[in-house]
Amino acid sequence: MDRPPLFFPAYSPPHAAAFPSPSKVSVGDHLFPISSSQQTEMANECCSIQLIDGDGVFNVTGLEHFTKSVKLAEHGLSYAVVSVMGPQSSGKSTLLNHLFGTKFREMDAFRGRSQTTKGIWLANCVGIEPCTIAMDLEGTDGRERGEDDTAFEKQSALFALAVSDIVLINMWCHDIGREQAANKPLLKTVFQVMLRLFSPRKTTLLFVIRDKTRTPLENLEPILREDIRKIWDNIPKPLAHQETPLSEFFNVQVVALSSYEEKEEQFKEQVASLRQKFYHSIAPGGLAGDRRGVIPASGFSFSAQQIWKVIKENKDLDLPAHKVMVATVRCEEIANEKLSYFCNDEEWLHLEEATQNDLVPGFGKKLSSILNKCLYGYDSEAVYFDESVRTSKRQQLKAKLLQLVHPIYQATLGHIRTKSLDDFKEALDKALESGEMFSSAADACTRSIMLKFDKGCEDATIEQARWDPSKVRDKLLRDIDAHLALVRAAKLSQITALYEEKLSKTLLEPVEALLDAASEESWPTIRKLLQKETSSALSSFSSELSAFDLDDAIVSKMCIKLEDYAKSVVESKAREEAGRVLIRMKDRFSTLFSHDADSMPRIWTGKEDIKAITKTARFASLKLLSVMTAIRLDDEKDKIQDTLSAALLDASSGGATESTNRSIQRIDRLASSSWEEIPPSKTLISPVQCKSLWRQFKTETEYTITQAISAQEANKRNNSRLPPPWAIAAMLILGFNEFMTLLRNPLYLGVIFVFFLVGKALWVQLDISGEFKNGALPGILSLSTKFLPTVMNILRKLAEQGEAPAAAANQNQQESNKSVVKVINGESSSGSSSTLSSSDGGIEFSSSLKQQ
Repeated sequence: MDRPPLFFPAYSPPHAAAFPSPSKVSVGDHLFPISSSQQTEMANECCSIQLIDGDGVFNVTGLEHFTKSVKLAEHGLSYAVVSVMGPQSSGKSTLLNHLFGTKFREMDAFRGRSQTTKGIWLANCVGIEPCTIAMDLEGTDGRERGEDDTAFEKQSALFALAVSDIVLINMWCHDIGREQAANKPLLKTVFQVMLRLFSPRKTTLLFVIRDKTRTPLENLEPILREDIRKIWDNIPKPLAHQETPLSEFFNVQVVALSSYEEKEEQFKEQVASLRQKFYHSIAPGGLAGDRRGVIPASGFSFSAQQIWKVIKENKDLDLPAHKVMVATVRCEEIANEKLSYFCNDEEWLHLEEATQNDLVPGFGKKLSSILNKCLYGYDSEAVYFDESVRTSKRQQLKAKLLQLVHPIYQATLGHIRTKSLDDFKEALDKALESGEMFSSAADACTRSIMLKFDKGCEDATIEQARWDPSKVRDKLLRDIDAHLALVRAAKLSQITALYEEKLSKTLLEPVEALLDAASEESWPTIRKLLQKETSSALSSFSSELSAFDLDDAIVSKMCIKLEDYAKSVVESKAREEAGRVLIRMKDRFSTLFSHDADSMPRIWTGKEDIKAITKTARFASLKLLSVMTAIRLDDEKDKIQDTLSAALLDASSGGATESTNRSIQRIDRLASSSWEEIPPSKTLISPVQCKSLWRQFKTETEYTITQAISAQEANKRNNSRLPPPWAIAAMLILGFNEFMTLLRNPLYLGVIFVFFLVGKALWVQLDISGEFKNGALPGILSLSTKFLPTVMNILRKLAEQGEAPAAAANQNQQESNKSVVKVINGESSSGSSSTLSSSDGGIEFSSSLKQQ
């Protein structure tokens, strides 16, 4: 076979010194911008070599000469390798020439379509930074090599992927979606062998769609990406790359170009736009910006030789025999036909529909029969084809069928699981209603239901798959455990609430009564009551918890929680009572002050020691306050009562100096927000609050004491009707003349008596003593407004009394005699009237006290 020279100048501009612009270069009919640093390189010849000939011989000498000519070693890591692959006569060389200014041999369309590029050719690109090397591969699917000799296609494609940073995959627009024309089998084999032979680098796959049609690129690009992804997902991978995604090793991009023959100018414009992407292609964000494992430029020649050697020695790239190809195509057609037949089978469709709604008895046997029928049809039609291919395609068909039926198998397991769970809930409810212990009922129901579930799964088993239902079984167990947890929690909550209610009933009323009594034994008695009721409740509570087979830690925790609840009931009641302490102090003071030792109401006769009674009542109220100041559920002594007594009761006794000292001490003792012996969490009333409450208590009980003193004084006045003896003697000596005058003129005595009655009536009606309590001036103003109406009222009453019948007069006289006693005792209201009457014993004052 004649071979072209291994090294020759491929491109030399006719007038290198006369470029149209120092910043542009002419390639064909197009102008490409270049930098000033590239003009020196442009002055030299653009070199190209045949790197590998059509028989697979590597041109070692030519590659070394090429690297020296383009000074590749000087570029270090700043260089890129671009290759192009695709079907024969698809315009790969033409694309490279227009894209990079190379001069690869192009096909002459007027001589017919035939092989133009043989082997692999290499050239340096013109006007591209960084240094870029273009590699033109022999076209695939060529007539010259035939269908049985595609090993070189795979070898060259694998070589391009192994050494290139960017691989242009040239393909016709109308070949998208096809199998062979789109190079899918080639890429599948190359990907698989590449993962096994080399450590994959990050390569950019740039699909160049030629002769773009009306179909938008947005619709074509997803198809190509999906095809590449499927190829990658389906190829066998080494263990280290089983889960590695395609994006880890390849960047996939797609561009579309118009027809070169029909729309040449548009084609050149699009190529010029594409060319811009190759400037700084290895920079971050460039086409090969994330490449890995770059070989230094000085080692490129040796690296390429070794890669080709490994590829040549690998036998996996040999093309299968023709009969294998035929078997592959035909068996795949048969498998597709059987798959389509299965999808439209009425028995399968009916079973699928029935399974979606409910559990189908004998599901596994029915579905296994349908699958066997489909696989038997495939076996009978593919029996004469290559055994390995036939078996492989049968496995693929089986996998597709199982993938198709797997959802309804899962749905069947779901029905079994749902029914089993419902049966479990029903069985558990019946067992608990019958009085069975929770733990034993749960265990028995769980065993029974799981046996039924296992039997149902066995009935649903598909012969061809033998899928493991363990995940669904575990899900059922989790559902059962979750339901048991809910029922257990509800029962435990119910039991806990019952015992909490019992504790509330047994503690609230006794605690309230003990706190109301407020003695030194109140809190010790409350502690004993709490311990007794709590111990009794915990004993019964623990006995009921034993039916649930709980951990000791959980039982202990629940008992502690119940015990804490009992304490909280007492504390809550104590806080509630502390909020009413002022009312209870006043009630206790009123009870002790207004009743004697026999609980009889006191009558203030004048003999009672009001000061001693007041001190006793106040001390009892103070004791109640000291009991309510803190929660004392711990058996610890405190000095709160002594502190309060010293600060509040003792302050009223002693002289001026002693009173001042005690006042200072009282301020020091109660000027705090907490008690020394009591923690803040147990404090109900702080010292400062006690001081404020006591001040308010004294203010509100002062009136009761004043009333008692007033009643006592009034009683004393009522009991002493005659003046003292010395007053009587003075009256006899000094009033002799006036007495004689009265004896001579008895009319004066009547006039004086009338004035006395009128004055007494006005005193009672106007309540003069009460009015002057608020001060002299307010009393005078108030009496001035009430005087005239009161006089008129008295006169009107006298007139009414004179007009009444004699019988009514006698009755009114009796009532007036009763009322005068009340007037004298200070019990008359402001609306009473006075009358004058006589009896055998002498003259008396009386008041009718008729309400106006």
